[in-house]
Amino acid sequence: QMELEALRSIYEGDLCFRELSPVSFQYRIGESGDPKAFLIEVSWPETYPQTAPVISMDAFFNNTISSAIKQSILDKLMVEVEANLGTAMTYTLFEYAKDNKEVFMENQPVNTVTSVSNSISIGTPEVPPSKKKEKKEQLSKTQKRKLADKTDNKGELPRGWNWVDVIK
Repeated sequence: QMELEALRSIYEGDLCFRELSPVSFQYRIGESGDPKAFLIEVSWPETYPQTAPVISMDAFFNNTISSAIKQSILDKLMVEVEANLGTAMTYTLFEYAKDNKEVFMENQPVNTVTSVSNSISIGTPEVPPSKKKEKKEQLSKTQKRKLADKTDNKGELPRGWNWVDVIK
């Protein structure tokens, strides 16, 4: 299988990529600490690529993602599949998901895991920036790590980090 060889060489050393079997692959979109990260599994039926690969989001990793969002991601991926039928498309699908991660997950509420660290700031009055700095030094390692997880590596908070969750 030429596509298999290609995938192995493209994703060699890529920790997001897992070959479950020679016809089944997982790819994690997003960093492991990212609340909007998700896992896509692509399996090839015998008649692939003339027929569509089986795309699944049933991995336990995705258990915090709402089924509506999973379904909408799968729907969007299937559109890509239709466009690429007859060609080796696993790489295309993984890259497409990577490029569209923000769009895919824009409606996913992020406060599943991070709500613990959010509650620290609830009810505290806004402190002027000068005082905030001193406060930062006293954060425990875990809190610092949570803070780092929330910001993307450039130190900016992701879009919508301060939105009020209407459902609560």
